[in-house]
Amino acid sequence: MAATKKYIVDTTLRDGEQAPGVVFFDNEKLEIAAALDRLGIEELEIGTPAMGKEEIRNMAAIVASQHNFKTIAWCRATSSDLKAALETGVDAVNISFPVSHVLLAAMDRNTSWVMDQMKVLISDAKQHFSSVYMGAQDASRAERSFLNVFCAQALELGADRIRIADTVGVMNPISVKTLFEELSCDFSGADFEFHPHNDMGMATANALTALMSGASGVSCTVNGLGERAGNASLEELVVAMDRSLLSSRYDLSTINMLSKLVERYSGMSLPASKPIVGANAFAHESGIHTRCMLKDKLAYQPFDEALVGGSGSRFVIGKHSGKASIDRFFKEKGIALNAVQLMRIMAHIRSRTRKTKVALDGGHLLEAYQKL
Repeated sequence: MAATKKYIVDTTLRDGEQAPGVVFFDNEKLEIAAALDRLGIEELEIGTPAMGKEEIRNMAAIVASQHNFKTIAWCRATSSDLKAALETGVDAVNISFPVSHVLLAAMDRNTSWVMDQMKVLISDAKQHFSSVYMGAQDASRAERSFLNVFCAQALELGADRIRIADTVGVMNPISVKTLFEELSCDFSGADFEFHPHNDMGMATANALTALMSGASGVSCTVNGLGERAGNASLEELVVAMDRSLLSSRYDLSTINMLSKLVERYSGMSLPASKPIVGANAFAHESGIHTRCMLKDKLAYQPFDEALVGGSGSRFVIGKHSGKASIDRFFKEKGIALNAVQLMRIMAHIRSRTRKTKVALDGGHLLEAYQKL
């Protein structure tokens, strides 16, 4: 049956940890899971039980923790993976099948194997898990006719959801819109989840488009963490959903804390220009911008940073700074500059930053003032 509301599946602890060199310790996973719970994420894909006993123990600890989210294990299309998932106590399993010619050939499988194995695994899984999801891996490169056959049989056999995966990130918003409009028409009432990757830099846009075009939910990771160029970015998506009126139930004020937590534990530093949570996401240098923002915070921002748990807009003093931001800085220090002093300070800033390519801090500005 179709989901009654749009949902998010966070896969930071599974797909996010598959980013090269990233390992989360057990206590770190518990902290991340708790932070995702505070944000209000509905479902967490918490690991791959086939990795062994240690992974199973960690997943079981997350399941046993106090939380409101549904727990999911990612499984290959094998009975042994389902058996391992059963040890974790998860609510649901996502059973991933290759559906493109590329992956079928690479895995020495064919479409007949997919259809036969599906019959066995769905029947088995439905006896042990409250929800059974079927993953169409590399669906974006699959023959559309086979993808339809795959979906039809999965739903007929009782699968609760089908995950449409853009495994190597080749889709764009137009192709996503077309696909989910057609799937929604062909399989009315079915629950389709979209799993995008960011190889072409469009994962978050594709995720939002899927939700607006018939998908019930999407999967993503905190900070867009993941293999290669990563996944759809959770923090970008929840804010975009809020702005697009698709959802207003997430506690956006927890986003900055969650992002910094994952940044620290993953060891993957965020670029300063990262949307929503980057150091420069709410920083302003341009004279025109800062002058307008002193009158209205939203003049050159989509929203107040406090919405996502930030400390507020930041004015940077650099080559493009104007009189308004410089005058504001000194007034906050109890110093009133006259017109001549202000112009000399501006000239000093531009000369200095042209040489150093570095914005000036408060200490340097006060030092420059003392030398006037």
